[in-house]
Amino acid sequence: MSKDNKFDDIKDELKKIVKQRGLKYTEQREIVLEVLLKAKGHLTAEEVYHEVKLANPDSNIGIATVYRSLSFLEEVHLITSITFGTDGKKYESNSKKHHDHLICVSCGKIIEFMDEEIEKKQEKIAKDNGFKITSHVMQLLGNCSNCQ
Repeated sequence: MSKDNKFDDIKDELKKIVKQRGLKYTEQREIVLEVLLKAKGHLTAEEVYHEVKLANPDSNIGIATVYRSLSFLEEVHLITSITFGTDGKKYESNSKKHHDHLICVSCGKIIEFMDEEIEKKQEKIAKDNGFKITSHVMQLLGNCSNCQ
């Protein structure tokens, strides 16, 4: 599947969710979602706003609209966030394959990783305890090589 088809499929999912909830479909939500779908990394709300303005200089999307759109998109599971305590959140789309995060507590650098052994171990622990995992988030906090 091409990247454009993937974007279109996710936008179609947004349209379906909005319709099911009896809400009005807005271009602003789509623009915010598209910024995160195209982002190489994790973005703060302010960075999303900056990217929205770069991609759509004539739009009248304000920072409050970006925050509301991010909140809605996260609520309907099209995006996810990592919370940095008082430093706020960083967002990414949910279109990527499952992965976990190493997060530098000094500079905020985020490294994504996937480890099959960890995934299998989590499933075994859940099974041994009569538990069925429906979702999980792993964030390992520490200092990156630059901040050590």
